[in-house]
Amino acid sequence: MKTVVDLSRAIAADHGAAVALLRAFVADRAFPILEGDTATFFFWDGKPTESVHLVHWVFGLESHQAFERIPGTDAFWLAIELPHASRVEYKFKLTRGARSGWVRDPLNPHKAYDPFGSNSVCPMPGYEAPRWVEPEEGCRPGRLESFEVHSAVWGDARTVQVYLPSEHRPNKAYPLLICHDGSDYLRFTALKTVLDNLIGRHEVIPIIVAMVDGGRRNEEFGAHPNHPTWIVDELLPAIERRYKVLPGPQNRGIMGASFGGVASLWTAWSRPGVFGRLLLESGSFAFTDVGRHDRGALWDPVVGFVNELRREPQRLGGRDLRVYMSCGQFESLIYYNRSLQPLLRAADLDVRYTEVPDGHNWICWRDRLREALTWLFPGYLWMIYE
Repeated sequence: MKTVVDLSRAIAADHGAAVALLRAFVADRAFPILEGDTATFFFWDGKPTESVHLVHWVFGLESHQAFERIPGTDAFWLAIELPHASRVEYKFKLTRGARSGWVRDPLNPHKAYDPFGSNSVCPMPGYEAPRWVEPEEGCRPGRLESFEVHSAVWGDARTVQVYLPSEHRPNKAYPLLICHDGSDYLRFTALKTVLDNLIGRHEVIPIIVAMVDGGRRNEEFGAHPNHPTWIVDELLPAIERRYKVLPGPQNRGIMGASFGGVASLWTAWSRPGVFGRLLLESGSFAFTDVGRHDRGALWDPVVGFVNELRREPQRLGGRDLRVYMSCGQFESLIYYNRSLQPLLRAADLDVRYTEVPDGHNWICWRDRLREALTWLFPGYLWMIYE
């Protein structure tokens, strides 16, 4: 049996053999079944099931798609077309009796993790995980250390994790990159390994990366008026007292994903001339042209900031400022990111923009790190290749 349709016909012809046919079908295949640009999702665990739906985060595609039952069985399937190089995170919604719930695909071993748990992953044939996310022979590991900074503006003490490249020497100065959601970048994007490899390959210049987390994350990162004060007046001096950092905005970067992207751009815009390298992944850059937005009160400061930015983008700086932006084509935020990047270019900023067939998730952000870091902080070999 090559397809689910063949399986259905075989079961219809000999229903007494249904369980044996289903077991053989499941044992002989990897799931989802990928044929060209079609992914066939399949569910069967031998238990009575009323319905199965595919739950995914592809904006513009029906988010709860019903599976078709193989007649006379509790096996279900759904075939959909997806972009050839796409990567989709998903779950199944099962209904059994009066209960329903989300589960990972039990036939698919591929998983992706985030702060809320994990999802199953459907990588289409054209997607390939980058090699530089795994430790590479010959690339010496850097080290992580941490220290605390008391924040007067937030009224608490905050832990800062710092990546030091393998060649780090206390009497030598290095460029600095401040990373929002640093703990999540370390855990879900293998940021330390990525830095070790790219610096070890001489594709990225040795840099110090200071990783911070938010206390009330979305509130603080969502264009909060205290955030630039925390970053520029408290965190940055604390880092510079502890480590030697090269002077000038061209040697200072700030980065983040989602609301972390907002926090990065908001800080650079509020304090122009401090940061000359911005890495913005799937920034939550909501704005309005007319009327009010419908995203809730949490987004009010974000919308207010981005509307101001659109009126005065040149406040960020000139051609000396490099901005790397990326966004997944499956995100609802794609419209805002697509709209913002030409506005920044028109203000004479040096912008590189990338969008890919993926969603709002940590693997999408991980996969962009090489392109982003080699452009913002190019190493010796990368400058030769470019």
